[in-house]
Amino acid sequence: MTQYNFDQLCNRLGSDSEKWGAYPADVLPLWVADMDFPAPPQVLQALHERVEHGVFGYGGVNAELAALICDRLWNRHAWRVTPDQILFIPGLVSALNLVSRAACPPGGGVLVQTPIYPPFLTAPGNQERRLVTAELAHTRAGNILHYHIDFDLLENAVKDKVKLFMLCNPHNPVGRCYTREELTHLAEICARHDLILCSDEIHCDLLLGDSLHIPAATLSPEIADRTITLMAPSKTFNIAGLYCGFAVIQNPALYKQVQQTARGIIPNLNLLSLVAGRAAYLHGADWHAQLLDYLTANRDFYLDFMQQHLPMLPTTAPEGTFLAWMDCREVKSIAANPYAFFLNQAKVAFNDGNHFGPGGRGFVRLNFGCPRVTLEQALQRMHAALTA
Repeated sequence: MTQYNFDQLCNRLGSDSEKWGAYPADVLPLWVADMDFPAPPQVLQALHERVEHGVFGYGGVNAELAALICDRLWNRHAWRVTPDQILFIPGLVSALNLVSRAACPPGGGVLVQTPIYPPFLTAPGNQERRLVTAELAHTRAGNILHYHIDFDLLENAVKDKVKLFMLCNPHNPVGRCYTREELTHLAEICARHDLILCSDEIHCDLLLGDSLHIPAATLSPEIADRTITLMAPSKTFNIAGLYCGFAVIQNPALYKQVQQTARGIIPNLNLLSLVAGRAAYLHGADWHAQLLDYLTANRDFYLDFMQQHLPMLPTTAPEGTFLAWMDCREVKSIAANPYAFFLNQAKVAFNDGNHFGPGGRGFVRLNFGCPRVTLEQALQRMHAALTA
């Protein structure tokens, strides 16, 4: 088996990278949720071959890619999906907006759990729907934060005209992989209030340690009938910039509703995204397995460093994703704006917790999807700035 080197540094400066181009060159960017690793060599080879073909006319959805997705969902989750239940969508952000429009009437409510990836907060308003939030609860053991769902608070937020619940699992930014018991309780609330469930599961292949992922739609035929599941190879294989994603919708009427809403608004996948997605699912298994080992070791390195050197900053221990959520509220000198402190004093760029909705003030999100030397350098900079 080929051994892949995730310690190798890849210079992304000057590469039109949003993550690396937003700040001066002396700032380490640990914010945007893409990884600093090249895509699998098999994906790169497939892209080279397609480019060398030289013709980039209009393309159709590759039937083989749909079949690969169906096989993958069966092999990984024992989830029986057919190609006619797959709707290709360029990315999560457009999908959240599409589903808000398709599954909720104008003026209706869209319920999300905060803190959460910012496009969840903006998609309803973009589509003239009403955002409704229910904050996740959390407990603390030592300097480790554990988030969980306050089901009473969540159900109390389901008021008149709330028609859609948008779930994030694994959850961005808190890193939870929800248990079967938690998902079943969520499904019961959706059924009781006749809500469509949009389940963002694009991080579902980024499981750390022995974590498990359970697609919400696999709970029962009844919940599958009201669920729109969003997935993609983009996060898993670090090809997010190619915009390759899909929705699984097993209710034919709901599928048609979303498909019709997308017409003329949501573009088809481009040729290179189809090539990359196919190659990733067909040939990327070994690379993916080694990536998970590396990310798990990065998480553990991060947690050890925080415990030993920065115990005043409680943090999540992510079960999935390559994202950690750090609580800076106890350090009074930085609590008002930890994002600005770390950017200006440590030269490390995180995501500002304020952008993640209620429950985000005083927090930052850290991306550890990078070579360990980059992560270590960022943590050392943080420690030096806080102890200066």
